[in-house]
This record gives sequence, structure tokens and C-alpha cells, in this order.
Amino acid sequence: MTDRTAFVTPGRFIVGCNYWAAHAGTAMWRDWRPEVIDRDLKVLAEAGLQIIRVFPLWPDFQPIHLLRSCQGHPAEYRFGEQPLGDDEAGQAGVSAEAIERFAEFIAIAERHGLKLSVGLVTGWMSGRLFVPPALEGLDVLTDPRAILWQVRLVRYFVRRFRDEREVIAWGLGNECNCMGTATREQAWVWAATIADAIRSADPSRPVISGMHSLFAGPEGSWTIGDQAELTDVLTTHPYPLFTPGCDLDPLNTMRSCLHATAETRLYGDVGGRPCLVEEFGTLGPNVGSDAVAADYLRTNLFSLWANDGRALLWWCANEQSHLEAAPYDWDSIERELGLLRCDHSAKPVLGELGRFRRLIEAMPFEALPPRLTDAVCILTRGQDTWRNGYAAFILAKQAGFDFEFQFADQPIREAPLYLLPGLCGQQWMRRRRWLELLARVEAGATLYMSYDSAIISSFEEVTGLESQTRCVRPGAVKATFDALPGEPNFEIPTGVKLTVKPTRAQVLAREDDGNPVFAVCAYGNGKVYFLGWPLERQLAHQPGAFCEPDVPAWWRIYRHVADSVPSQRVVGKTNPFVGVTEHPLDQKTRVIVAVNYSPDEVESGIAISDGWQVKSLLHGKPERLDRNDAAVFLIARR
Repeated sequence: MTDRTAFVTPGRFIVGCNYWAAHAGTAMWRDWRPEVIDRDLKVLAEAGLQIIRVFPLWPDFQPIHLLRSCQGHPAEYRFGEQPLGDDEAGQAGVSAEAIERFAEFIAIAERHGLKLSVGLVTGWMSGRLFVPPALEGLDVLTDPRAILWQVRLVRYFVRRFRDEREVIAWGLGNECNCMGTATREQAWVWAATIADAIRSADPSRPVISGMHSLFAGPEGSWTIGDQAELTDVLTTHPYPLFTPGCDLDPLNTMRSCLHATAETRLYGDVGGRPCLVEEFGTLGPNVGSDAVAADYLRTNLFSLWANDGRALLWWCANEQSHLEAAPYDWDSIERELGLLRCDHSAKPVLGELGRFRRLIEAMPFEALPPRLTDAVCILTRGQDTWRNGYAAFILAKQAGFDFEFQFADQPIREAPLYLLPGLCGQQWMRRRRWLELLARVEAGATLYMSYDSAIISSFEEVTGLESQTRCVRPGAVKATFDALPGEPNFEIPTGVKLTVKPTRAQVLAREDDGNPVFAVCAYGNGKVYFLGWPLERQLAHQPGAFCEPDVPAWWRIYRHVADSVPSQRVVGKTNPFVGVTEHPLDQKTRVIVAVNYSPDEVESGIAISDGWQVKSLLHGKPERLDRNDAAVFLIARR
């Protein structure tokens, strides 16, 4: 499915890439060579791509100049020396020549069966700001003159092409939060203005955010919640080099291979909107060879599909190492990113995209049903929400369960298990939400929380531990976990130490001095697990924590907690580098997706509950998984 409902239909997944022409990169609209574009799109379509994201570069499509009079006062907007035309395009400051070139581009895409997602305000691209000459020097996110002309461009462009079937979505632009500075209120006003301009001209297509580096909570200018309020589809651009906590391990290992999935689920869950990976890549051969890049992509395709990511678009179609203009002259990262090399030969990643599309189209179901989730991970104020949530996501995958994200300000979702990783500060959750969460636990849910210096009200009542003193640890200490046979010692790094005395809690682990550091306590009909150190933050900063063979099995803490909670799942596994999702087709049949997040062929350790059996194999073998690959199979009740 690649019509205008593709991104918003659950269970659908489409593959594509971002596009700049092979000969010119960002200069393609000025240096117009339709024969090159035809060749590019032909190769991409024949390889199996379904969609390309395309960018009408702002100054090329709205090449307005501001002429000034005495003392520099603004006098008139023109196309160079030529007055703006009296027609609709002229009054919008839009180049008729560029528009006709875009129309030709659509015709070429149609000829090759490719659909288009259009990033409308392309003022930021690959590390360079591109704005019309009349608007240079302005903060284009907040200056009213700049916003006025953006609205005119967007409104005209969308009206002009709204009847084209090849266009399936309109994007606000490309990473427009990089075009200037804005407060949260200014960012909201800008995004609302552009989104409303799109919808006023075409209410039939989804509006795509196009942003990256959004905040889960209210601390940042650009937030997941605001973008979800204003657009229909959220987007992630999960490059490991640019994302905190992601450039620590080899590209083809578990932490790196779960980056895109964790970030996409964070945006989608907190925002309550569909979310797609709008840009994806390795950032070149220095980060991962062609073979490793293909393995990395394959893992991510299966992982995103299984975890309700709606699409993956590679960055980008062509190499740009031969181009002399900025930004390619400036930044080495921008030169070797293509699916196609400069000689137009295909890299292995292009074949992976096509193979994955063919695989999922051959499945005996039209759409993959939603995965079963067992928990809700609540991210809180004052913490590094991304690093804590990311590490928790990996630990849960290793432990064999899945969760949804939410932010602490949102109404508490119903779940049998709640995770509060890395609590810190004094305002980490509003009182009303804390009481709402405790009511869920009292009614029978389980709560896990890890401590990172937070002030926790009703501490003894909730944890069964009485706080004695609070201080900063002078150095790392060992903790002995009686509850986890085979893993007796975990190292606790420096940080805030809470000395506690058990009143009602069962102690599961102690520090060297006997201080309880992991405990469980009944709370009404539920229970509360308290971990006295910030496990998630520690792992998020620790290279190799999720891939080195000799690191402690941190995930067993999560497994211990999850084992005490009833689960809907019927498939388990023992290998921590394998993630398993379950997708009920009906009461008697489920799709199982088992992903190997490691660069080695592994035994999965998959076990199926009594009363269920494998019905058919759709891809791979569940018992043994190839490197960075997956098994997809159906199970049915006996």
C-alpha cells in the first residue's frame, strides 16, 4: 500500500529513500537534467523502493529579492529585477520555472511507479541553511515576514499539486527546527501556521512533522506532544553519531540496532501518532562497511516492522562525494551516504530494501497486527528521558517483554507492569499522577522504579523501606543479588546513595556494607520493586554494556520483575540478543517475529507454551537465527 493512507494505516510498512539527483545534489532544481532523474528513479523503482522523499529547495522555488529605498527602507519584493507576476504564482513569490520542473519530476516518478512525500519548507539541508535572498539574516521561524512568505509558498505549492496521485503526504519541511531559534510557544506557532496552510489547501493528505530531536517532556522548545498535536505523522531521523548514547557500540550490535526502534516507539507512544523513520543511514563507510551497513539495515527493517514503525527511508539515493558546492564541500559526512555509488552501481543496502519489501508483501496477512505489550515505561521530569527510556527499552527486549512509553504528565495508562527508570530531582511527577499510579498498583499492578537522587514522597509506605541518610558515594561498590542466582555481583557506580532500613520489604540485594539496594514490597494488591541505583542511566553511558560478552547480565533484573507479572505472551526465549514480538491474528493464531540484534549466528532459545505449536515458517528458522536477521512464523493453538 502506497496511497495517501500508507503512513497512517496500522501494520503497513513501506520502504524508500530521500532523494537528491545524482549529478547535482541540492542544486538539482537549478541544474535541471530530467534524463539523470529518470535514470535514478528507474534504478530505485526496479530495486523495489516504493516512495521517495523529495525537497523543493526554498530559494529555488521562492527566489524573491527585497529591494530597498532611502535609508534601507523596504520598497518592493521582486524576482531579481523583474516584478512579481500578477498571477497566483507571482503573488506567492513562486518561480513558475521551478514549479514546472517539479511537475516534470512527478511525471517521471509516475512513469516508474514511485510515490512522493514532499518536504515543503526545505530551508535546512545537510548542515546548510537555504533561504530566499529577501529573507537572509532573518530568523525564519519567528520573523513575521519570513512566515508570511512561507505560508504563501506552501499554500500555492499544495494547491498546484494536490490533484497529483503520486503525492501521498505533505511534510512541514526538513528538520525545520534547525532553521532558527524559537521558544516552545514560537515553535508551536510556526508549526501550527505551516500545518494549517497545508490543510487549508489540501485536507485529504496526512501532514508529516519532518522534525528530529524532539523532547518527550516540556523542557525543550520542540516537543513530541506539540508536534503530535499539530501533525498527523511523527518522524525520527535516528543517526547514531548525532543521538546521545547511541555512538558507543559497533553498528551491527544490539544497542545500535535498537536505536531507530526505541526512538520511533518513544515518539509514537508519547505522541499517540503513527511514526516513521524518515531518514536512516550509517553516515558513511567510516562508521560501517557496505556489508555491515546491509546487516544493520536488515535488522532495523525487521525490528521496525515488528514494533509498528510505518516506514524506513534511507538517506539518501545517491553519493555526493563528487560535488563541490556547500554543504558537500564543508562536511565529509554528507558525501558517501547513497544507495547508489557515483558510477551508479548499487550498494548492498539497496538490495536489502527490495528484498524486505518483497518478503512482507508475500506474507499471508495484509497487515501485521499490533504487538502485545506487557508494561508501560513512564519517563519523568528532570531526567534525561531519552537515555533512560532507551536503556529501559533494550533491557526489556533482552528480558523478553515489550512496553509502551508515556510521559509522567499524561494520564496513567492501564498495564500490569509499570517502569519508572532513573527517578531524579524533586518535581519528577505531579502529585495527582503519582496518586493515580499508586492506585493502579494498589489495585494489583506491579511497579519498578530505579533511584537517581529523587525525592520520593510516601517513600516508606510505597517501598517498605525507611530512609536513613542520603549522601554521594565516594566510589563504585559491589552489590550482591541473592535473588539472581548465577549473577551474584553487580557494580554500582558513584552517585547518590540512599541508606535504608527494611520495615516491610523483602531485601533482594545488598551493597557491600549491607545496605539494601534492591527490594520488593506489597502495596495493596500489587507490589513495588525498588532499585537503589540508576541502572538505566549507568548503562546508557557505558560502552559495551549491551554487547560485550563479559558484562553482567543486567537484563536479569528486568526479567526478575517481569516474571512476577501475568503475561499474555506464549513465546519465551533465553538469548538476550534476540527480541521477540507476538502479534495475534485471531484467538487461535499469532505471528511471531524473532529478531537477532547481534552480528553472530545464534541459538534463539525460543520456547513455546504448552497448547501452542508452530503452524508455518514464513522467514528463517526460529531455533537458530542468522546474523542480524530474523525468523517470522505462525503459531496456533493445538
